[in-house]
Amino acid sequence: MPPESIHILSDKRQTSIAAAARGAQLLRETLATKQEACIVLATGASQFDLLNALLQEQDIDWHRVIGFHLDEYAGLPITHQASFSKYLWDRFVSKLPVPMKAFHFIHTTDGIEDEITRMNDLIANYEIDVAFIGIGENGHLAFNDPPADFNTAAPYIHVELDAACRQQQLGEGWFDSMDAVPTHAISMSIQHIMKSKQIICTVPGMRKAEAVHNALTGPVTPSVPASILQRHPNCNLYLDKDSASRISRP
Repeated sequence: MPPESIHILSDKRQTSIAAAARGAQLLRETLATKQEACIVLATGASQFDLLNALLQEQDIDWHRVIGFHLDEYAGLPITHQASFSKYLWDRFVSKLPVPMKAFHFIHTTDGIEDEITRMNDLIANYEIDVAFIGIGENGHLAFNDPPADFNTAAPYIHVELDAACRQQQLGEGWFDSMDAVPTHAISMSIQHIMKSKQIICTVPGMRKAEAVHNALTGPVTPSVPASILQRHPNCNLYLDKDSASRISRP
C-alpha cells in the first residue's frame, strides 16, 4: 500500500472524521456521474465515530444510495443488542436526513443458506462504489477470520468464527459470556470486498496495532486476511497514533 494511502491522525475521533470526509467526497463524485451509488458499511465499536461523522456530511443525495452490510451473526435475532442489522439501523440508516434508496439488511434467523442465496442475488445487481470497512484484532476483514478464503468468488459466504474473533466481540461488550457469542456468520467474501471501487478502512485503537502492523508489513497471506488490502488499487487506510504505533510513519 503506497504511503500516500495511509493516513495517521492524532486520535480516534479525528481519524473517523477524516475517513468520513474522504468517503463522502467519493460518494459525491460517484453521484455526479451515475444515477445511484452503492456502499458497504462495517460495524463494531471501531466504526461508531466513523458513522457519526458520515451522518454530518452535507450534500449527499442519500435517496440515490443503496447500502449493504459486510456481515451478520448466524441465528441472532434483529432485536439482540449485537445484531449488526440493529446496529446499522439504530446508528446510521434511521438517522439519515432522507431515506436511502435501499438498505439490504442480512437476516439470519430463517435459514442461512437461503439468506446467502438471497443476498448474493441482490448484490449481483450492483458494483460497490465505496466500502467502509475495518480490521479485526485477529486481522480479519468482515468475518473472514484467518486463515481466510481468498479464492471463493461468491459475494456472501457462510463462515465459522475463530476464538480470537469471538473473544473480541465479548471484550467489546456485545455479549455476556463467550458461550453467548455465535460460532458462525454470513460474511462478505474477501474477493467481493476487493471488487469495491474504493475502500475506506478505518482502524483506530491500540488493540488494533498488531493487526495493522501485520497487514501492512508482512506478506499477503490468508493468515492475515487484511494483508490482501495491499493489492487494492484504491484503498485508503485511516489510523490513529495508537493503531499506527507499530508501523513506520509514511
